[in-house]
Amino acid sequence: MSVQVVSAAAAAKVPEVELKDLSPSEAEPQLGLSTAAVGAMSPPAGGGDPEAPAPAAERPPAPGPGSGPAAALSPAAGKVPQASAMKRSDPHHQHQRHRDGGEALVSPDGTVTEAPRTVKKQIQFADQKQEFNKRPTKIGRRSLSRSISQSSTDSYSSAASYTDSSDDETSPRDKQQKNSKGSSDFCVKNIKQAEFGRREIEIAEQEMPALMALRKRAQGEKPLAGAKIVGCTHITAQTAVLMETLGALGAQCRWAACNIYSTLNEVAAALAESGFPVFAWKGESEDDFWWCIDRCVNVEGWQPNMILDDGGDLTHWIYKKYPNMFKKIKGIVEESVTGVHRLYQLSKAGKLCVPAMNVNDSVTKQKFDNLYCCRESILDGLKRTTDMMFGGKQVVVCGYGEVGKGCCAALKAMGSIVYVTEIDPICALQACMDGFRLVKLNEVIRQVDIVITCTGNKNVVTREHLDRMKNSCIVCNMGHSNTEIDVASLRTPELTWERVRSQVDHVIWPDGKRIVLLAEGRLLNLSCSTVPTFVLSITATTQALALIELYNAPEGRYKQDVYLLPKKMDEYVASLHLPTFDAHLTELTDEQAKYLGLNKNGPFKPNYYRY
Repeated sequence: MSVQVVSAAAAAKVPEVELKDLSPSEAEPQLGLSTAAVGAMSPPAGGGDPEAPAPAAERPPAPGPGSGPAAALSPAAGKVPQASAMKRSDPHHQHQRHRDGGEALVSPDGTVTEAPRTVKKQIQFADQKQEFNKRPTKIGRRSLSRSISQSSTDSYSSAASYTDSSDDETSPRDKQQKNSKGSSDFCVKNIKQAEFGRREIEIAEQEMPALMALRKRAQGEKPLAGAKIVGCTHITAQTAVLMETLGALGAQCRWAACNIYSTLNEVAAALAESGFPVFAWKGESEDDFWWCIDRCVNVEGWQPNMILDDGGDLTHWIYKKYPNMFKKIKGIVEESVTGVHRLYQLSKAGKLCVPAMNVNDSVTKQKFDNLYCCRESILDGLKRTTDMMFGGKQVVVCGYGEVGKGCCAALKAMGSIVYVTEIDPICALQACMDGFRLVKLNEVIRQVDIVITCTGNKNVVTREHLDRMKNSCIVCNMGHSNTEIDVASLRTPELTWERVRSQVDHVIWPDGKRIVLLAEGRLLNLSCSTVPTFVLSITATTQALALIELYNAPEGRYKQDVYLLPKKMDEYVASLHLPTFDAHLTELTDEQAKYLGLNKNGPFKPNYYRY
């Protein structure tokens, strides 16, 4: 007696299974702040539930931020049947292999019949065909020209946004878009991406405790009621939290991007959907850059009375095109090294028409944004672009200010051999005491594996240095603009540029030597990665307080000059972030306060104190 075995695949056909991405529900941000930690902080004047997520059917097909790489099975997609057990067939049939590879059943009388063939079907991901059919057919408009004024358009930076690969190459200036309220007073890449941007903003809110605390405390008082703020900063989820906070405090805002590649399109769309006039998109040309700024400033029936700038381009544009506007502007808040430098130049020349607040040199900005932010983001930017191992690599860091200190500390911790160049003997001595060898760039340029500039100067790395570098040397910049590396000298006929991946280029010499240039010499961390949200909370809170101070200051308190943020505000910003770490400050006794000659509530250090 023979036993015939039938394949399990013949017993059932596996249907197609569609895999869909299900985003986790958005929870209300937990700020973890206590009344005691923020001193006289009063409870918020109002409340409200966070914006509820839209139904899954309304979401765009691209994966949202925070979505895991594994998709969940949709309930409507059907279940995959379990493989059935091997079954015994009629004992009078014999199981054989057919010549053409199929299965056959042989009966006792010798008749051969073909068994049912297995039907193989692949599991197909939702939108798989659609995604593979999306092949860009055009190259987007990109301006490689250098700005004559060396504006922040040269400071190209971009966080990693999933909208980078969009096949829609139509300029936003040529589109007619409206938000759900019917407003068209904005210009973004695609207003339909608003829901994705909203999720990113909600994630950022959870890492920006001080700004959220300031929003809850002051939204009842509306300290910026009547303020008309025109802003020019990076447009990211963190900046969006700042803008919405300013709006909650009573301000009207119009916004443009300070860097042509830093804008997150989905965040800009979310702001436009919320009613903010935003004029920015990732990959603007230089003409687009100035057009967006002009759209923010030149509005019929609306004139700004406050400026929030990052890099000085907005201030420069108003001085150049609309100088009469300064008659109604109460103040300028500037956060970058470059922008502050421009303000001091205007002040020295007697051309500064209004008071300006130098946020860049406030303690909280210098020590946290510049030092701790760069300590983390330098490694992130290098890893994402080069996938390199840092252990044992020789690195030269040009400049040992706060940014340079952060970069050196991170690279040293990873096992790199770090050299430092510096012009300031005090910073140079700090580098030596921190265990770094102080050198001139010419002394090590032939042997180092990575060159990082962070001086804020120009032509720190020249063509002569670039010619002498070893093969595959990585060159990048952590300063505000691309003036530190002489990239223009590399755009010559004898050198070949080869794009490796987004924001990574090989520059190849005639003898075959090549260097790896990151972000075309522009700001590395915002060009090739992202920066920690918590650190940006510190900077954004400082900016908000500076705006409140200048806007509400009585006439005559501030003259037409550049000022630092009062020490008391610096300490207040720091105190708002301590509850995140469950930190508890020690309080002075009356006797101790009298002995030191201090107020128990601060400020605790004089203005000349160096932290």
